Amino acid sequence: MTQLDFAIEVAREAGRILMGFYERPETKHPRMKGVRDPVTDADVASENHIAERIRDRFPGHAILAEEVDRGATSGEDLWIVDPLDATVNFLHGHPLFAVSIAFYHKGEPAVGVVYAPYLEELFYAERSGGAHLSGRQIFVSQTSELGQSVLATGFHYDRDRQEHNNVDNFNNLILRVRGIRRGGCASLDLAYVAAGRFDGFWELWLSPYDVAAGALIVREAGGCVTDFRGGESWLHGRRIVASNGPLHETLRPMLIG
Repeated sequence: MTQLDFAIEVAREAGRILMGFYERPETKHPRMKGVRDPVTDADVASENHIAERIRDRFPGHAILAEEVDRGATSGEDLWIVDPLDATVNFLHGHPLFAVSIAFYHKGEPAVGVVYAPYLEELFYAERSGGAHLSGRQIFVSQTSELGQSVLATGFHYDRDRQEHNNVDNFNNLILRVRGIRRGGCASLDLAYVAAGRFDGFWELWLSPYDVAAGALIVREAGGCVTDFRGGESWLHGRRIVASNGPLHETLRPMLIG
C-alpha cells in the first residue's frame, strides 16, 4: 500500500467517525479553545484514530496534528493532520467540513488528501501524479480576468483583536470580482480551487494542518500557491494565496497583512 492509498483509506475511516458524531448531535460536546474556537469529541476521536493508524503503519514517522501536541513540528517523514476542518460548520449541521491529511518527505509535500464525508467527495494528489476528485482527474479554471472570478476566503477566530483581520482585503476585492464565498473550511476551499469551482483563495492566520494537503492538490491540478509576497512561507507563515495561475499576480499584490 502506497502512502497515498494509506492516507485515502484513513481519511475515509476518520470521515465515518465524524459522521457517527454528526448524526448524534448530543455527543458533540464542544469545549472552547478560544472565544469562537470550539473542539469536540469528534475532533479528538478522529485525530486519535488517524494518529494510531499512522503509528501502526509508519512507527518512525512524525505527526503534526491540530488537537493534541504530539511533539512534532518537523521531521524527514511528517504527517500533517486536521481531523476535522470546520468544527463550527460541523457543530451547526453545515455540510462543509473535512478530514485533511498530508504527508511530507524531507520538507516537501508528497501526498495530500481532503475528504468531505457528508458530501462524499474525496480530493487527493500525489507529487507529480496530478490531482483527482473521487477517481477523476481535476484541473484549475482558466479564468484570466479578475472581474469574472469567484474567490474564497475566511476570517480567523480572533479577528476582533487582530490588526490584519482580512476585512480590508474582503472589502477591496468584493467590489472587483464576480463573487467571494466564505465556506469556513480552508482545506475544501483549496480543493475547490483545484477543481475549478473557485478561481482563487486567500486567508491569513491559518496553520499547517489547514493548508498542507489542499495546497498540494492545487499545485497538482495546475494552480499556484504562495505566501502574500510570492514566496514559499505559506505553510508556516500564516499567509496563503492559491489561484488557478493566470490570476495569481493580479490577486496576490492586492492582499495586505
